[in-house]
Amino acid sequence: MRTATLGPAQRAEALARMAERELDVLVVGGGVVGAGTALDAATRGLATGLVEARDWASGTSSRSSKLIHGGLRYLEMLDFALVREALKERGLLLARLAPHLVRPVPFLYPLTHKGWERWYAGSGVALYDGMAFSSGHGRGLPMHRHLSHRRALRVAPCLKKDALVGALQYYDAQMDDARYVATLVRTASAYGAEAANRARVIGFLREGERVVGARVQDVEAGGEYEIRARQIVNATGVWTDDTQALIGERGQFHVRASKGIHLVVPKDRIHSTTGLILRTEKSVLFVIPWGRHWIVGTTDTDWDLDKAHPAASSADIDYLLEHVNSVLAVPLTRDDVEGVYAGLRPLLAGESDATSKLSREHTVAHPVPGLVVVAGGKYTTYRVMAKDAVDEAVHGLDQRVADCVTEDIPLVGAEGYKAMWNARARIAADTGLHVARVEHLLNRYGSLAEEVLQMIVTDPALGAPLPAADDYLKAEVVYACSHEGARHLDDVLTRRTRISIETFDRGTRSAREVATLMAPALGWDASQIDKEVEHYEKRVEAERESQRQPDDLTADAARLGAPDIAPLL
Repeated sequence: MRTATLGPAQRAEALARMAERELDVLVVGGGVVGAGTALDAATRGLATGLVEARDWASGTSSRSSKLIHGGLRYLEMLDFALVREALKERGLLLARLAPHLVRPVPFLYPLTHKGWERWYAGSGVALYDGMAFSSGHGRGLPMHRHLSHRRALRVAPCLKKDALVGALQYYDAQMDDARYVATLVRTASAYGAEAANRARVIGFLREGERVVGARVQDVEAGGEYEIRARQIVNATGVWTDDTQALIGERGQFHVRASKGIHLVVPKDRIHSTTGLILRTEKSVLFVIPWGRHWIVGTTDTDWDLDKAHPAASSADIDYLLEHVNSVLAVPLTRDDVEGVYAGLRPLLAGESDATSKLSREHTVAHPVPGLVVVAGGKYTTYRVMAKDAVDEAVHGLDQRVADCVTEDIPLVGAEGYKAMWNARARIAADTGLHVARVEHLLNRYGSLAEEVLQMIVTDPALGAPLPAADDYLKAEVVYACSHEGARHLDDVLTRRTRISIETFDRGTRSAREVATLMAPALGWDASQIDKEVEHYEKRVEAERESQRQPDDLTADAARLGAPDIAPLL
């Protein structure tokens, strides 16, 4: 089983090694596209580096709707090529690349008009399924089905009886977006890529007009590194224009940020065995099953304020509650909301004034020698974006380079996952854990769950759940630091776990215990534990305050009231 460790020692070694020699490719940006690009380059045999200014997936890639989907609504826009591409990627992820992280999820589409709407919507969903199967990657998901009014209410009793005349049910797929990126980085590292988070690019090295490297600041330990590379890939998403500005030249295209917010509510607040997809006046609204919770989203509004911490306003929350309550028999209230998160979509500017109509296709450009830019796109098609970016970088390398092979490279944890899943009852008996706990670990780590289980064998106390967030075991906190690159309390509560959005206290009751568990792995003393907890509590309060504000401007100002975590003491 191929694996890789992203602990503190490995991070320091990766930075040093990147600075020791000229790389073939340096990728800037540790979201899903950057991580995918690093994996693509490394598996072609290229000397590859990956740097991220904050944490893996700390931007857009941890704040999505957590869906792997073809984009059913893009069929209505007649964007068949984009849908076909995404459906192929969905199939690859489900069956071959990440079966331990990506799984099917059902959706119900309520019909509100008799006759014509069933034919119209049914034709679209049938085409959706047909395109998936014709790609050769449609197996693994059930076909859609038509439901009568009575059967639809049996599947989703939460709906008002007069909110529909019938329904369609179809399947897409979902994943934990931040966990997926962390696994992608580990996979790239397993194939030889050097990866370091909390490593910010503060400038580019140039020889004449050519970009030959980057100046990288170690945000944690201080100091700067000059990392030279024959090609650099800018995969910084909504920060694309900011990164381009560091070379002092205008880019060939611009990226606009569109804000989407999501609400998380407990499972018992919506009585349904299926997710929902609802049409709104602007786009669509999803109600997505998420463990013991539902995710409700999303909005789609222009955003030109702070990119690192997009804020959800009171108006955003009201918008989602109003639209979902229009079909729910028992409406949701503010008191039902456990968590709120906001993310920014990187959309290519120029196609339309309305962000909901901007293209989700991606673009790759070579604006100056030595620098490739990849932007746009959607989470589901990250692998295609990565392939195109590396293909473009290869044009600037004076050597023959192998073609992309990531279509056949499973992520770490995929190998042996199904066998371990079949043996989960035996594993539970051997470890003393409940079988539900073993299933939880397998669905988060795949076969790498063996590493977490070994920690519990060594220290049985780590097999206990966190008292204030009992979906997660204490071992997962330690593992996040020792193997997955977590450097701060926020990394663990927000991305390695999703405690920050899955508990009504937003993780504040877990903060001190989690920080204490992290301390030995990261070398923290008592004062650093206090600092981490204080920072996290301020962050949560700033987010709560922003969600009480009436608009984007006031919400942004409130969220910025909590500064980013400072370097270690």
